Amino acid sequence: MKIALILENSQASKNALIYKELSTVATAHGHEVVNYGMYSAEDKRCLTYVMNGLLASIVLCTKAADFVVTGCGTGEGACLACNAFPGVQCGHVTSPLDAYLFTQVNGGNAIAIPYAQNFGWGGELNLRYIFEKLFVAPFGGGYPPERCEAEQSNKKILDAVKLVTHRPLIEVLHGLDRDFVKKTIDDPKFAELFYPACQDAAVAEFLRAL
Repeated sequence: MKIALILENSQASKNALIYKELSTVATAHGHEVVNYGMYSAEDKRCLTYVMNGLLASIVLCTKAADFVVTGCGTGEGACLACNAFPGVQCGHVTSPLDAYLFTQVNGGNAIAIPYAQNFGWGGELNLRYIFEKLFVAPFGGGYPPERCEAEQSNKKILDAVKLVTHRPLIEVLHGLDRDFVKKTIDDPKFAELFYPACQDAAVAEFLRAL
């Protein structure tokens, strides 16, 4: 699984810490982490949590990534923004228990973590334990076991609902303010990371034209 890490401006200074904890756990489970930034508070590109949602949708809908780890100060804004865009089913995860239940019950493809709220002494340990429980079992297994069929059925229903309630990403991109989209991807590393992995030629062409 390819995991995209996406951070907004208020938490950019924690990029190295979050990337380290995520990579350590993900690599141990055979996954790859791709760091889409922000990389530091001094980056030219200044991502907001709304941009996080757009960027998550871009990498997931084009299959450049299979899963997104994002967040903001509380995690709430990033979660709301992610779920506003097509192809993203994001959970708000604050603890290892949240992480495990989200993967087993909801089987989504993104999580938003609070990187400021309650992030004090031992914050990096909580991150590590969240990531450990995130990847400990295949997604969609169900919990408790006797509820797995109902939960898997609900997941399929939600997938079908989102196909109706959300327009395709390329249509959304054409409808958005172009400056907003351009600012979201305006980082030298984006092209290096995204285009070789992108599997949607129409989206790639649109973004390159910006």
